[in-house]
Amino acid sequence: MLDPTILLASPEIILALSALVLLVWGAFAGRASILFTVASMAALAAAAVAACVGPMGRAFAGGLIADEGAVFAKVVIYAASAVAIPLGDRWFARRGAARFEYPVLVILAALGMGMMVSAGDLISLYVSIELQSLALYILAAFRRDDAKSSEAGLKYFVLGALSSGLLLYGASLIYGFAGSTQFSFIAASVGSGAGPGVLFGLVFLICGLGFKVSAAPFHMWTPDVYEGAPTPVVGFFAGAPKLAAMVLLARVLTEAFGGAVEQWRQVLIALALISVAVGAFAGLAQNNLKRLWAYSSIANIGYALVGLAAGGAVGIQSMLLFMVLYVVDVTGFFACLAALSRDGRPMETMDDFAGLMKERPALAVAMTVFSLSALGLPPFSGFWAKYFVFKAAIGAGLAPVAVLALVGSVVAAFYYLRLIKVMWLDPAPGHTDTPTGEAVAVTYASAFFAFPVVLLALMLLDPAAHAAAAALALR
Repeated sequence: MLDPTILLASPEIILALSALVLLVWGAFAGRASILFTVASMAALAAAAVAACVGPMGRAFAGGLIADEGAVFAKVVIYAASAVAIPLGDRWFARRGAARFEYPVLVILAALGMGMMVSAGDLISLYVSIELQSLALYILAAFRRDDAKSSEAGLKYFVLGALSSGLLLYGASLIYGFAGSTQFSFIAASVGSGAGPGVLFGLVFLICGLGFKVSAAPFHMWTPDVYEGAPTPVVGFFAGAPKLAAMVLLARVLTEAFGGAVEQWRQVLIALALISVAVGAFAGLAQNNLKRLWAYSSIANIGYALVGLAAGGAVGIQSMLLFMVLYVVDVTGFFACLAALSRDGRPMETMDDFAGLMKERPALAVAMTVFSLSALGLPPFSGFWAKYFVFKAAIGAGLAPVAVLALVGSVVAAFYYLRLIKVMWLDPAPGHTDTPTGEAVAVTYASAFFAFPVVLLALMLLDPAAHAAAAALALR
């Protein structure tokens, strides 16, 4: 009979062994193949199944937690990672830059993200963050012959090192004043309120995690990295890693610092409102769509933080629903960017999308759906995401915060509507190239999910997010 510890860690073990096997396979084969891609996706699917059917509990002296919250996040993370593999493989292959390392790096990033959502102490928290971050740094600079890609990877790495320093400093303060790295022992030490030393460490910890989710004012890496990194890679790390970091933040705040909710809530509110303001106003000046969506993601993280600041199971549930719907939208948007080109040149600016409705009407409609969803217009998925967040905030007595966040959403509506106007009304500067199958399929599937599938999906997502939030909110 298998050791219960092995069963609890089975998703991580599957991904770690798969990455090693694929690395050896790729090293001997020398190039990626369709079978290699399928095997990579199968490894992620197997890990998702193992997470769903595996037992619940704690392993490694509380360093790894398997509960409904971890399972919910892992399924979404592994699904997003599985979509990113064929999307990126074909995109790189068309540019003569296909490498077998790409699926391996995606799996290693997924392994780190899965460990993040299951972290039960400060040590596993840091190790898991660094594992996924190191894979993402390489993915950002994956096109070594492209100056922008190399610059994006270098900026991401340097600023990531800064965030790691903040995390370590905060963790060391918490350990020094609380006397333990385990969340359960920290909670007992904090009691009904954190002392100055622990609180100081918690602020540094939140700042370090704020970098990972690109919350302002720790967003400085986001626009440059989004613009320079390969488009499918941006679609990957704009979604799943942020979900993992938000779930980790929720677990840290509720399990380790649940008694200090009134203290950390003020920090989250400040980060949320700054993020919404920066994302809304800075996005108005952008013409490059990758930079534009970078600022859109900063604003969206602000809305997710509003839900988390509400506290309790309801607040966490709203954040989980928001992040899942956001992951689908952002994946579809960047899949559409990856699919489109004109005369062999990627279409990445607002001017490039002029007249798209006449050239590629189906893709223009899909991009319109993503824009209206990000805007928060009913009945698209983005509306329901913001509805749950604002409802949780108002229920927690944070109505002024919800109103300010809503104002930011109104301001951001300008650049979403501007993109729609350019696609539908402006004349096209030339003919677009024939879009590719994998990216087009992901685009249409994501747009179809944004409406009308989301209305049915919420019937399944809502109870699943409720169970996950109840597990994360336990103290």
